[in-house]
Amino acid sequence: MRGSKVKVAVYKLTSCSGCQLQFLNMEEELLSILDKVEFSYFLEASKEVKPGPYDIGFVEGAVSTEHDVEVVKQARRDCRILVAMGACATAGGIQALRNWGDLEEFKASVYPHPEWIEALKNAEPVSAYVKVDYELRGCPVSKERLLSLMKQLLVGKRPYMRRESLCMECKRKGNVCVIVAKGQPCLGPVTQEGCGALCPSFRRGCYSCFGPSLDPQPERLARLFKERLGMSDEEVKLKFMTFTAWSKPFRKVVSGDGGE
Repeated sequence: MRGSKVKVAVYKLTSCSGCQLQFLNMEEELLSILDKVEFSYFLEASKEVKPGPYDIGFVEGAVSTEHDVEVVKQARRDCRILVAMGACATAGGIQALRNWGDLEEFKASVYPHPEWIEALKNAEPVSAYVKVDYELRGCPVSKERLLSLMKQLLVGKRPYMRRESLCMECKRKGNVCVIVAKGQPCLGPVTQEGCGALCPSFRRGCYSCFGPSLDPQPERLARLFKERLGMSDEEVKLKFMTFTAWSKPFRKVVSGDGGE
């Protein structure tokens, strides 16, 4: 990606826009790459749209509507490299919690005209519909990791991001384990590091904003919660039922197919 500026597109599906805002939150750091990057499509930041194709596309949000399906398929056609960013784009996010419920019941309970609401039965990650080249985890994504991935792509390097568990970040920061010391349930042992162990640093259990680590084995952690912490099946289910519950490793525990 040398020579002319790299054309970047940023797409929004069903989401809160928090991950897109991390581009803007870079502030001074972003200035260090603007001589090499052109944001050709980024409606959160500018109404100006330059036509594709694009070199790199970032997609925020879960695929929850037919319109989202159209957008993400067009993004895949337009972008040489496609990056799913955030818990919604990589695991379905909070809105995927409705996948375990009755969509029609939700619509009738929330909206005065439920017949106006057009939504897919399930909210899914981007990878359920198109090939994704890289994933950036988090709710929201870390601006440091976002910048790191962009810089690696700009120099033609295949991006590398650690996928070890959050426990390693806790060890590096000298945090006391909240499971051992306080008897608090914490998803850190099965969660990919990247947030700086934010919650455990404040003596709170991890909520797994960054999703499953490599070979997480959540069933074993679920068993520990039951046997050592005395949690019920429902309490364990609710602990896993947060930002990345629809990810394949966690879905088994939430659905009751694992953790025994």
